[in-house]
Amino acid sequence: MMTTTLILGGTKSGKSRLAEQWAATTSESVTYIATAQAQDDEMAKRIKQHQQQRPDNWPTIEQPLYLADAIKKATTDVVLVDCLTLWLTNLLLAEDVLLTEQISAFLDTLQTSDKHIIMVSNETNMGVMPLGDLTRRYCDEAGVLHQRIAKISDNVILTVAGLPHLLKGQLHEQLR
Repeated sequence: MMTTTLILGGTKSGKSRLAEQWAATTSESVTYIATAQAQDDEMAKRIKQHQQQRPDNWPTIEQPLYLADAIKKATTDVVLVDCLTLWLTNLLLAEDVLLTEQISAFLDTLQTSDKHIIMVSNETNMGVMPLGDLTRRYCDEAGVLHQRIAKISDNVILTVAGLPHLLKGQLHEQLR
């Protein structure tokens, strides 16, 4: 049976590590879908660090825009998507039609896929209201996306200081 797990948290909160542990307790065979793009040296360093911490036997699909297609192409039963907010950023910088189209396709895939899907995303809406138009739109889009995903997900976890806080569903015993 397919399950979906959304893992939220702030920057460096431990959400990716938790998602990788969750995936490893679910299956040895995991497809990792990476949405980040190395636009600068700092992001390239972060991507390399993430690559080094995950198992070598997990195939990686790098897909910054067409997430639903990437999930459908995955050949494993478990898919780990890291990170939804980077994916959202890529879509916001592309075009509005693509944003609407790809979010819809992704939500449809979440509801129809026969895979275990684990998603990592940054919780950005627990602070001060941003001043710029694009930043406000990003926070609004991220908040709405998280609500829509959380509603249809089996498990929703907020990670703070490396500790998982269960919001919905259940937490693997090994991860408590």
